[in-house]
Parts: sequence; C-alpha cells; structure tokens
Amino acid sequence: MAAPTTLPSALADAVRDESSLRRFLHGLPGVDQVGVEQRAAGLGTRSIKKASKLHAIDLAISMVDLTTLEGADTHGKVRSLAAKAKRPDPERPDVPQVAAVCVYPDMVKTAADDLVGTGINVASVATAFPSGRSTMDIKLADTRFAVEQGASEVDMVIDRGAFLSGRYGQVFEEIVKIKEACGDAHLKVILETGELVTYDNVRRASWLALLAGGDFIKTSTGKVQPAATLPVTHVMLQAVRDWKQQTGELRGVKPAGGIRTTKDAIKYLVAVHEVAGPEWLDPHLFRFGASTLLNDLLMQRRTQLDGHYSGPDYVTVD
Repeated sequence: MAAPTTLPSALADAVRDESSLRRFLHGLPGVDQVGVEQRAAGLGTRSIKKASKLHAIDLAISMVDLTTLEGADTHGKVRSLAAKAKRPDPERPDVPQVAAVCVYPDMVKTAADDLVGTGINVASVATAFPSGRSTMDIKLADTRFAVEQGASEVDMVIDRGAFLSGRYGQVFEEIVKIKEACGDAHLKVILETGELVTYDNVRRASWLALLAGGDFIKTSTGKVQPAATLPVTHVMLQAVRDWKQQTGELRGVKPAGGIRTTKDAIKYLVAVHEVAGPEWLDPHLFRFGASTLLNDLLMQRRTQLDGHYSGPDYVTVD
C-alpha cells in the first residue's frame, strides 16, 4: 500500500500491506463502552462561570464550520451564509468570525469569491457525499474540482461498506489518493460514526484515517442518525491525542450533526480540554459542523453581556 512518507517506522510497518494494517487496527485496545459513556456524561455536568462561559462562547463561534448542504442550495443562500460568517452578529463587531463555510463543490467559487481576504476557510464536501458510493475516478474528480474552485478544505466520506466488510486497505488507499488530490487543501475524513455501530470500529476508523494522512477526523455527514455524540467524540479525541504522543503531529477532530445549543457546544469544549488537552482548543484543531448552532451561540452571548434573553429575532436567519 502507498503509505504517507512521514510515518515513524513503527506505524509505517502497520501500513506495509493489508495484513499488517488489519493486525494493527485489530490490535488497538478495545473501548470500554461503560467507561467512555460514564466519563462523557460526567464531563457534561461541569459548570462554567460567567466570564469563562463568555470566553467559551466566543471560542465555539470561532470553531464553527457554517454549513449548508441541501439540494435546494442557491448561490444567493451561499452569499448570505458568507456574509454571516464574516459578521455573525451585525450589531456586535467584536463577535469573532467563524472558521469556515462548508458547501457543495459547485457552490465553492461563490463562497470563495465572497470570503477572499477574510481568513475564513472555504470547505467543500466531496467524494460522492454523503454516501461515498461512486468510482474512484469520480471521487478524485469531485475533489480536484472543489480545490480548483477555491476550497481550502475538503470533507471526504469513507466507504463504510468497504470498512465494515474489513477491506481496510481499500479505504486506506482511497484516503491517500484523495489527500494527494487535495494538494495544499486540508483533508477532513468523515467516518459516519452512526453507521460504524461500535466504539471499537470508531477507534479503528479514526486510526485508519490518521494513518492515511487525514488532517481531521470528522464524525458525520449530518445525514445519518445518530450523528455526533459525546462518547464517540471522546474516542476520536483519544485517537488524536495518542497520535500526537506517537508521532509529534497534531491532527484535528470535527463533530458534526445534532449539535444545536450553546450548552451542547460547551460540553464538547470541556471534552476537548479533558480528553485531548488544551492544545486542541483551537479552530485549527477542533471544529463544529453546524448549521443552527451559531444562532444559539449568538443569543447566549447577548444574554451573557446584556443580562437578559434576546430571542431569535435578534440574529440573522440562515
């Protein structure tokens, strides 16, 4: 198999061939289901004081990949989303910008044109999103088109059928080839954890994506339920933490789908701090894939500053 050249020798041996990869992935420690769910529940009860909560809200805003991935998307909707990304709360210029705008490949140029010079990334889903069911040639063309149109980040989906059938080498090779097609764009690898069934599979898929060169591992497309959950995100955060310990490299995590409230977002930030470490409390290493979360963050931010609940009429409609 074509392995990334930067792997340390122990991990390079793991991707030498299909058998080695299988041995490595099935040799990973099993996930204690009860333990990970209890820890996720426990960290979710942490209380945060007012000053820290405001900081957490601003941090969460800066980590949002503001997303529209609907069949009815229009260029006008994408321009509106780009405007919101630049000025999330038009009446409050101190609100941070979001991390990225995430759209389909044919909408990338519109987003890129509107965001030029802002520092906001343009992310594009690719590789026959959300199913991943297509030929490799089409997946590569999809990726190259997105990058040519101006995407600085690509969110690919793995072939879950291949993974669940134990064809790990096929999934690995696809990620390697898509990463190469990305050029300088960052690659987020969507595992679609709701279809992987077990935490052990989530751990194996996370390591597979990291071994193949993914810059981020992402929970979900948002089209399958369950999408992001705290226990699954814990497992993925453990993977990037352990990856850093073995390689010295920092890789990111992106939970996506179903994160709608400030309370939920703060639970995830606590998990990032406690499971991976404070180093990951940065938009370069942690993102929220969200379409509705931003509005709640903005309303709660106003509540923290003004002392009363503002309501949805004070934020722009997506």
